[in-house]
Amino acid sequence: MKILVSDNLSKLGVEILQKESGIEVDVNTGLPKEELIKIIPEYDGLIVRSATKVTADVIAAAKNLKVVGRAGVGVDNIDLEAAGKKGIIVMNAPDGNMITTAEHAIALMLSMSRNIPQANASVKQDKKWTPKTFMGVELYGKTMGIIGLGRIGSVVAERAKGFAMKLVAYDPFVSKEQAEKIGVEIVELQDLLQRADFISLHSPKVGDKPLLGKKELNSVKPGVRIINCARGELIDEEALIQAIKDGKVAQAALDVYTKEPINPDSPLLDVPEIICTPHLGASTGEAQDKVAIAICDQLIDFLKYGTIRNAVNMPSIDEETLKQIKPYLDLGSDLGQLASQLVEGPIIQVKVQYNGEVSNLNVQPITICVLKGLLTRSMEGINMVNAPFIAKERGIEVQEMKSNEIKDYTSTIQVRVTTKQGARDITGSIFGKGDPRIVKFDEFYFEAVISKHMLILSNKDVPGVIGKLGNVLGKNNINIAGFHLGRLEKTGNAVAVINIDSPPTSETLRELRETPNVVEVYSVIL
Repeated sequence: MKILVSDNLSKLGVEILQKESGIEVDVNTGLPKEELIKIIPEYDGLIVRSATKVTADVIAAAKNLKVVGRAGVGVDNIDLEAAGKKGIIVMNAPDGNMITTAEHAIALMLSMSRNIPQANASVKQDKKWTPKTFMGVELYGKTMGIIGLGRIGSVVAERAKGFAMKLVAYDPFVSKEQAEKIGVEIVELQDLLQRADFISLHSPKVGDKPLLGKKELNSVKPGVRIINCARGELIDEEALIQAIKDGKVAQAALDVYTKEPINPDSPLLDVPEIICTPHLGASTGEAQDKVAIAICDQLIDFLKYGTIRNAVNMPSIDEETLKQIKPYLDLGSDLGQLASQLVEGPIIQVKVQYNGEVSNLNVQPITICVLKGLLTRSMEGINMVNAPFIAKERGIEVQEMKSNEIKDYTSTIQVRVTTKQGARDITGSIFGKGDPRIVKFDEFYFEAVISKHMLILSNKDVPGVIGKLGNVLGKNNINIAGFHLGRLEKTGNAVAVINIDSPPTSETLRELRETPNVVEVYSVIL
């Protein structure tokens, strides 16, 4: 077996590979694409960081490649679809930079509280000694608001407790009981914004709009300080600059940006109250050693023993089975993502019912795809390998049931998701040659196309509602791509699934919810 290391990797990782019997290792970095394509057929495994681009062309040439390992988290430089189609496992090392990123967030918080970068520049560059200019604030007794209480957010919380800070967090997918175990109070986002003296972002990007936009920044506690080591898209950078000018936000410390590298002309660089670092979250020697060791161990385990850890694409399934279940894998993931946006509070239970011909297939990967879809919006790094373990860790009961009885459709998958606030039922089916549809929502029947942007509305079944909904969307320049209605004559209620070409703004949603006879409105992004 041969493994190619095509990017700079910690020596500790390379040594692990070299000591393993039966594995030949070549370290060849900085390869042009043409050269990589030329030599890749020789290798069973490939280890990269971010420099090597594992494109569809590279994968097409990789006749013997079985696994690609990314020494880090992000896999944007790897064509996952092409790898999945060819049966190549893609793995990453998601835990290696957890401590490092959390520590960098704490470092940025301290830098802001005592104006360290500005004071250093004043003494060393301007040759000035003006301590009163850099009056700081204590962390003791202040409230830290953590948005996203996942792996990194939890470490930040633990570190902040050492400064005797009060901790509040917003994470709709973490239960109150789970948060209390680490000494954090779970609150709504608006409550966090109004209470926090420091806000640290550790959430994945959700939807197409920033988590902290103009509206949110206008409602913060005056004098708040904001840290972002997660995703640049989480903050509206123009709104942040304006909030600082208006005195709503005292300072910000950013390690990530909407565009990287940051443009030298970016207005962020002209605001003294904003500290900027060049995406240093994972930049420590220890973190680089950890991700290198982790990914090398994972490749050895896979190539020698068939063990798959931290896979980010579809696990290995034989070609014939894959052909049969591929449409249902996608449907299961879509149903899971859809359900996650239609329930409130932490998920307690998930029931997946297979009816008809699909029940005769190997449905376990489909159930895992449902879980992956459910968890994707609340956590980063969810894949088909770790989704069941994370569900168990969060106390989610998973039930899988099968019936080969054929009713209205040849095959259906019903997903029932239960929280303390209630339950939702969504049933899907495959039409024709792999066309996924929603065929039932709770007790309402229809045949709705699944698309990236959807509105799901419930309303009283009275004349004029559809026209008013169309007027609101038209007025807000949102094009309707499809409209699917389900109704119950006995109760006079109806449900509509509306496919739209672009996501609605919060103002559009408010108008829809205020439309007469509309009961509830959900915006769904897949």
